[in-house]
Amino acid sequence: MAPAKSREPRMRGSADAWLDAAYQNLVESGIDAVRILPMADRVNLSRTSFCWFFTNRESLLAALLERWRAKNTRNLVKQAQAYAESIAEAILNVCDCWLNPEVFDSKFEFAVRNWAQQSAGVAAEIVAADEIRLSALKKMFVRFDFDVLMADVRARTIYLTQIGYISMKTIETQETRLARIPSYVEIFCGERPTEREFERFSARHRSGRKESGAGKRGAKRTA
Repeated sequence: MAPAKSREPRMRGSADAWLDAAYQNLVESGIDAVRILPMADRVNLSRTSFCWFFTNRESLLAALLERWRAKNTRNLVKQAQAYAESIAEAILNVCDCWLNPEVFDSKFEFAVRNWAQQSAGVAAEIVAADEIRLSALKKMFVRFDFDVLMADVRARTIYLTQIGYISMKTIETQETRLARIPSYVEIFCGERPTEREFERFSARHRSGRKESGAGKRGAKRTA
């Protein structure tokens, strides 16, 4: 028989298990469902297990927000900074966020924005995240020699379009979204992706590959 000490961690669960439960309750039912007893039922653990990993509910909520920052804000920034040989390809790298939930979680984004309506602290987090993301998109355009004002406006056009998709819970099939991407890119930057650029982009989504533009870091080609 294994000693009791080796079984204890399994009986306690893990911090990730509690965070996963908090995430699921948030996206399914909103912030009011992110409470210890409903989560304990979800992970099939006792309430006392929670205390091994979190001081209280507020510390869990702080960890949940950090997961959101890492998943959505940091990944979007990485995509905007990814290597590209043209502005159209750079935008396609950002579009990976909108088609791959492992890069950017739209359900999580919607849930956190709803949460912000009940919390001034979370509302401030949203404002900070929006500024960071818009700054990254603006810098992406500046890299490709757009002037600062035009870079700012085009960054906002990309970002606010996608936040609109999320806020309205717009439903499109993957194929419909892919078919629209080249025209979106042309509207966002004034040039259409080349056939080769779009084929690389669409292949990684049609095939279900997890690769994204963030894996290709480097400096841009000089225009």
